[in-house]
Amino acid sequence: MNYAQMFRIAGAVSKKCDKSFFAVVKDMVHCGMKYQAGYYDYQEFEFYNLNEEQRETYLTRGKNNAIIIKYNDKQYMNVFDDKITFNKKFNDFLNRDWLDLDSASFDEFKAFVEKNPVIMGKPADGVGGNGVEKYDASNYKDVRELYDTLKKKKQNLLETFIIQHPDMQVLYDKSVNTMRMFTFCRDGKGCFLQAILKIGNGGVVDNFSSGGMYTFVEDNGVVEVPAIDKDDKLYEKHPVTGTGIIGFKVPMFDEAVELVKKAAEVVPQVGYVGWDVGISENGPVIIEGNSFPGVFQKRASLSKDKTGIIPKYREYMDI
Repeated sequence: MNYAQMFRIAGAVSKKCDKSFFAVVKDMVHCGMKYQAGYYDYQEFEFYNLNEEQRETYLTRGKNNAIIIKYNDKQYMNVFDDKITFNKKFNDFLNRDWLDLDSASFDEFKAFVEKNPVIMGKPADGVGGNGVEKYDASNYKDVRELYDTLKKKKQNLLETFIIQHPDMQVLYDKSVNTMRMFTFCRDGKGCFLQAILKIGNGGVVDNFSSGGMYTFVEDNGVVEVPAIDKDDKLYEKHPVTGTGIIGFKVPMFDEAVELVKKAAEVVPQVGYVGWDVGISENGPVIIEGNSFPGVFQKRASLSKDKTGIIPKYREYMDI
């Protein structure tokens, strides 16, 4: 518990909803006890705008943790935590070349770069887009210099740079704009839960923690609400490209849904997964899987009926 952060958020909420600071703190404590909602949940999902019945429908971080404990076997979670282990297990779903720099010889690295001059370098255990960089071999005097750079930065997983679908490129072209697609494996069969569209904003990765934004994709593949960034700003159009976010249709969305449903069946012992999926010019590709998926749902002011994601989750899992 970070009390300073909690009180800072309580103060911001107090000003926003015109309630006393002490009333907001009291309600925060109540929501923490009854709904396992932390102060970030309280602010992000606008619990101050919800009645008790509506609050019950929202997936909080505490409830999300309970789902993971119940349905994700710790003995199998390493398959998702280590990116190289993941790539080996889900190679058929990646649809791109990759190389483990730790186990590859220099000649193998050289051949990989000659075939794929633009690559992404990643640490095998990185999270939130940290340590991920794009490399163009033409910017180095020779292959050895690039090799030494990657080794020095411990970016031991190399992958072909994904050339995204033209429609995704128009949205934002400096990063691959991906979807976080949630699945649940029930009785060995993959089920699709929801999709979040993550969009880059000034950087080469689309992660929320690295300056990106996210919005929600309806089951028909269309975005109906603005995107939000970590500073709580809403965007109906992309601030860099000017492309409309509301009304944007994700290309090949149905194909992406089928891809993650099949992937969900590979390691059924980890039942609840959030997949990062890119839409390349040749179709959807899985970038990674998360056995500890985050919490995403429309905030109250963006939801027509102020209902969270739990009712949909309950169609597939016992929570």
